[in-house]
Amino acid sequence: MLKMDEIDLSGKRVLIRVDLNVPMSNGIIENDSRIKATIPTIELALQSNCSVILMSHMGRPREGIFEEDFSLKSVAENLSSALKREVRFISNWDNNFDINKGDIVLMENVRFLKGEKNNDPDLSKQMGELCDIFVMDAFASAHRFHASTFGVIEFAKIACIGPLFSYELKSLKSIFSNPKKPVLAIVGGSKISTKLEVITSLAKSVDYLILGGGIANTVLKAMGYEIGSSLHEESMLETAKSLSENTTNSCVIPEILDVLVARKFRVESKAILKNIEDVSKDDLILDIGPKTIKKYEAIIEKAATIIWNGPVGVFEFDEFSQGTKKITNAIINSDGYSAAGGGDTIAAIDKFDAADGISYISTGGGAFLEFIENKTLPSAKALEIHEDKLEKGP
Repeated sequence: MLKMDEIDLSGKRVLIRVDLNVPMSNGIIENDSRIKATIPTIELALQSNCSVILMSHMGRPREGIFEEDFSLKSVAENLSSALKREVRFISNWDNNFDINKGDIVLMENVRFLKGEKNNDPDLSKQMGELCDIFVMDAFASAHRFHASTFGVIEFAKIACIGPLFSYELKSLKSIFSNPKKPVLAIVGGSKISTKLEVITSLAKSVDYLILGGGIANTVLKAMGYEIGSSLHEESMLETAKSLSENTTNSCVIPEILDVLVARKFRVESKAILKNIEDVSKDDLILDIGPKTIKKYEAIIEKAATIIWNGPVGVFEFDEFSQGTKKITNAIINSDGYSAAGGGDTIAAIDKFDAADGISYISTGGGAFLEFIENKTLPSAKALEIHEDKLEKGP
């Protein structure tokens, strides 16, 4: 596929799909690592004296409806500060706008647009017509068949891969083409339905699979355990059951022995330690217990390759952070090669000051997992097809 640094951008309108999906609270950015990751790409484009148009998504707003909590306006201000130059914010996609050479604009959240998530061809075409050159640099969204990550590539005059996306692909290919065994995957967090299908496939290629968060709760319920009102996905119980009962794979899924529970999901809630069989219908499972932690630490210690995507508990609450903290410490003290990805994972790494101990940190979560499963991504495939069409001509 074409690479951004192989193309003459001079004087061109360059549309770059970046990933600015950062955690926000009351309009304040809590972690700007994904913003920082886009800076080298933007600066590389500006060296060619081109016009830079940035687009990204933020969170999961209702399609076609403006929701201030998901606006990228504050991200534009953060980018302006980081780049030490104005990043003009454009809230209305429907209006044409002027942009001069050397200027940077950030478009409003693409997920406010009708047709973004179902890859509407009219919206894809509208995006393609914004630019002379389209750069796909949002690795974290490269697994989505969305207008801004997939459809636009078909309609752009020239489409290429950005340096961050290219680096991620190269790194992942080198890591997982022939990983050292035993291979351990740790998959947790609150996103369930988007991960369970991938986990089922992942179980076929790893030696150990540790599950946490809502995914673990779903599997526990499928196995017949009481999980109370804990986060889980009712519609995914059959998938979870088949995962827990599958004995054809050599993969070991270690059982959860004990958990920390509370009656309410509040930061001030006090942790109650229970064996897994003693959880009641009034409980919320918010972390793993010390016996389970010890079991997981032993597996991490002997793993040669560790794939980590998602926390094992509600680490944001200090009372329920020990499971994720001790898993993090076990990973950074391991002699194995560790690869971590996903927004919550990065937040946990930051909270426990563990970045220097992780071998490779990816900006992607779902894309990170899907690449491990399929060894390719929809956006990358679309860029390859686009390059073939350019080479063959009309």
